[in-house]
This record gives sequence, structure tokens and C-alpha cells, in this order.
Amino acid sequence: MSFRVIIQLVLASILLLFSTGVAWYEGSALLEHSWEWKHTALFSGIVNGQLENANDILSIDYFMYAAKFAPVFPLLMLLSGTYLIILLGYILLKRNHKVFTYYLASISVLFLVLGGFLSNSPTSGLKIIFASLLFIGILFLVTALVRLVNNKVKEIS
Repeated sequence: MSFRVIIQLVLASILLLFSTGVAWYEGSALLEHSWEWKHTALFSGIVNGQLENANDILSIDYFMYAAKFAPVFPLLMLLSGTYLIILLGYILLKRNHKVFTYYLASISVLFLVLGGFLSNSPTSGLKIIFASLLFIGILFLVTALVRLVNNKVKEIS
């Protein structure tokens, strides 16, 4: 592995860790807004049932709250995490172009499905996350299709 790839891995990891910490901190404001628990603390509601106090809220719901009302750092989490996933896939699959193409296609489908869950959100933060998921999903799908066509053209030639 080259030095440039290691630097990219380290920088993306640092950005992911930093943005995760800040988003977690921003999302902890959910503890103070009990009226929002019904609409935001979805995972806590599934695990704990009825939410009666702040101790019932799971940490993952902090990220939901941050994504809804302060989307900058959750978006940075999404982008740096996506970059890490693609970079790791490239490192592991760079010798097998066909498998890497399918890897990109599956990530695009995953992002498009995740975006579908957020498509009707009333908050501006989740609309931004939805648009980002949609854009990244379409970008990876187009990239995968172009790679697939290029591989077919090379096989024919």
C-alpha cells in the first residue's frame, strides 16, 4: 500500500471520528427536548418501548436528532464514512475490476434505499441528507455502469 493511500485512510478516519464526536454532542440536545422524543428517538422507542425519561434514550438517536436539526457534522460523517468504504473497497479489490464494479453498484443501491427512507422528511436537515444519499447513490451507480460498459468493450476488443 502506498504512502498516499495511507494518508487518505488516516485523514478520512480522523474526519470521521471528529465529525462523529461533534454530531453526538450536538444530538445530545435531544435529552432536553422531551417533546421531540416521539418523533426522533425511534430506536429507543423500539428497544425500550415508551420513553419516560432521558435515561431511556439510546446514543444512536442523538445522531438522528443531529441529522434533523444540525446536519453539518452528520453530513461530514456520511461523506468521510463513504470515502473510507470506497477507499477500503478499492484497496481490497483493485486487482479485480469486475468485483469492484459490483461493489460500487451495491453501495449505490444501499444509498438509494437509505435515501428512500428519508424522502418524505419534513425537516431541512434530513432533506439535505436525503439529497446527499441520492446524489452519491446515483453517482456510484453511473460509475459502476460506466466501468461495466468499459469492461465489456475491453473484452470485445
